[in-house]
Amino acid sequence: MKDRKLKIFAGLISSLLLISLIVKLIYVPGGMILSGLFLGSIVLVAILLGCLIVTTFLKFAFKNYSFLTLYSVITALSFLIFHYNLYSPTLRITVPEGFTGKVTLVLSNVDDNILKVDGNGIGYINQWTFDRTYTEPIVVETTGKNINKRCVGFNPSTFWGKGKACCLEKKQIHTLSFEVVPFDKVGQKQYYSKDLAKLVDTTLVLAIKPDRYTKIQTEPFEVKLEK
Repeated sequence: MKDRKLKIFAGLISSLLLISLIVKLIYVPGGMILSGLFLGSIVLVAILLGCLIVTTFLKFAFKNYSFLTLYSVITALSFLIFHYNLYSPTLRITVPEGFTGKVTLVLSNVDDNILKVDGNGIGYINQWTFDRTYTEPIVVETTGKNINKRCVGFNPSTFWGKGKACCLEKKQIHTLSFEVVPFDKVGQKQYYSKDLAKLVDTTLVLAIKPDRYTKIQTEPFEVKLEK
């Protein structure tokens, strides 16, 4: 009786987590030409197969529980961990009234994110936020007016453009960005550019030394890379 109740409960939780993961993967950015849903589905299949192997060994230690009960518990725990790894905060960004241009969030040493951007569209985020963020933010003007309709992302499948700008003491400035375009350009990327090295607050920037495969140029540049 105890095994049956646990099997039903764990099976229900596991099923709900699986469904919610599939829905979440629709909005997860992919890589190259593969969508986040496709790549995530591969991970889900790997989890399901891996749980079969783990359950096989656990069955020897928990003989009072059925294989299906143990499998449901293990998959539920695995899906929960995957959910955590896919978590992305939804940022609320405030721009100046009437702002048009590129919004750039710079990797910073701040504890609390600075999401009220300045006149150049620059804000500052900590490492955790930089690593986790992929969902479209809520963007408002200082008046409180929502302007998400005027926001244009990196491409149809990836909202945030991830980039590196040069140079700050021979180190790179890492950024997340998107554009706020005029009403007559809604949905059209404008490719705004700016020399971040001259505009950022250098006391806040967490500049990173380039790896050995990256050549630092003497002239300012900015490269956008798809995550």
